[in-house]
Amino acid sequence: MEDYQSEYKTKTKRSAKIFARSSQLHVNGVSHNIRYYDPYPFVVKSSHGKNLVDVDDNKYTDYWMGHWSLILGHGQKNVKESLKKQIEKSWMYGTVNEQTVKLSEMISKAVPVAEKIRYVTSGTEATMYAVRLARSVTGKKIIAKIDGGWHGYTSDLLKSVNWPFTESESSGIINEEKIVSIPYNDLKGSLKILKKYAKDLAGVIIEPVLGGAGCIPATQDYLRGVQEFVHKNNSLLILDEIVTGFRFRYGCIYPTMNLDPDIVTLGKIVGGGMAIGVICGKKEIMAHADTNDKKKSERSYIGGGTFSANPTSMTSGFATLTELKNNSSTYDKINDLGDYARKELGKSSEGKMIVTGKGSLFMTHFVKDGITEVVNASQASRCDTKALHDHHFKMISHDGIFFLPGKLGAISITHTKQDIKRMVLATNS
Repeated sequence: MEDYQSEYKTKTKRSAKIFARSSQLHVNGVSHNIRYYDPYPFVVKSSHGKNLVDVDDNKYTDYWMGHWSLILGHGQKNVKESLKKQIEKSWMYGTVNEQTVKLSEMISKAVPVAEKIRYVTSGTEATMYAVRLARSVTGKKIIAKIDGGWHGYTSDLLKSVNWPFTESESSGIINEEKIVSIPYNDLKGSLKILKKYAKDLAGVIIEPVLGGAGCIPATQDYLRGVQEFVHKNNSLLILDEIVTGFRFRYGCIYPTMNLDPDIVTLGKIVGGGMAIGVICGKKEIMAHADTNDKKKSERSYIGGGTFSANPTSMTSGFATLTELKNNSSTYDKINDLGDYARKELGKSSEGKMIVTGKGSLFMTHFVKDGITEVVNASQASRCDTKALHDHHFKMISHDGIFFLPGKLGAISITHTKQDIKRMVLATNS
């Protein structure tokens, strides 16, 4: 590993100088905790298609893809042209704009539960408001989430994110007893916990594919079992499709699993690389956010913010969804590449790795301590996470391939089969 550190430092001298300046100004030198890795992250100066270029002119094939939001690749032509036209008109109105209506019309046609929509500027805000809305609708206080489930930094959900799940994730958080955690893909274990808190259970929030916790798909039986309990209990089912929405198909994943969520949160891809978060819900649920004819005790303030539904985010989101809608082969290509990546990585691992994922998302887990499968966050956390970080850093420093160390990979329409072959070869070298 020392050799790769030396190689990296030799290649990224200008990044080192800029990051030293950044460290004087920013906590840990970054504005998102996960963006830091030893000895320092390289500094990007440009990106295009599948590539990042740093300030030292090193080029990297990117599998992080803007926190998995850039399904069309960096700087996609039609999205860029749409943004240029919008910026000529202006980039901030602070009032109602037609771009919002156009994007919402697309989302509502593609996502059945999106009978009413509210925009925010991040996924964290979207899940925060979804939880508030669930409590308002039900009059109950407890929210259940998944062990390892990541829904942003909202205090309402910042619990049981990292192993061991019994430890508090942060100081400064109160009312943690109003959040309970259930084991992923373990219906019996989950129902046992949900029944214990049933009387005051406002809702359950679940990612159909755990993102930050290991790129692990939920089984249909698990999701349908949780849904059945939740609805019989007069609680709400919240699906966090911020990662999965428009990732595997045009729309959300939940209709393919015969699910009937009450609220769905979206983000990432629907913003086309611009800041966005979306709360979608059934009319009767979203009606609780209507402040026109409700007392304070009856209404739920959700959404809002200076930059909510700003015309640039709405424009890039509309352009991105238009591209995806008009080019249905996009999903065939990237899902096939994902299948190929998982197959080839699994074939070559010789029992050292387990490869998880779905569609165009994939992640390698270096096994240890007798782990033979990865179907939940506990198993993912007990794999050799240091080996995974070291592996990703080796690819950054030596192979010109970028994964954010320790995170899953996302394939865009700009990636090719040759890129996947090169990544598999780098994994095994």
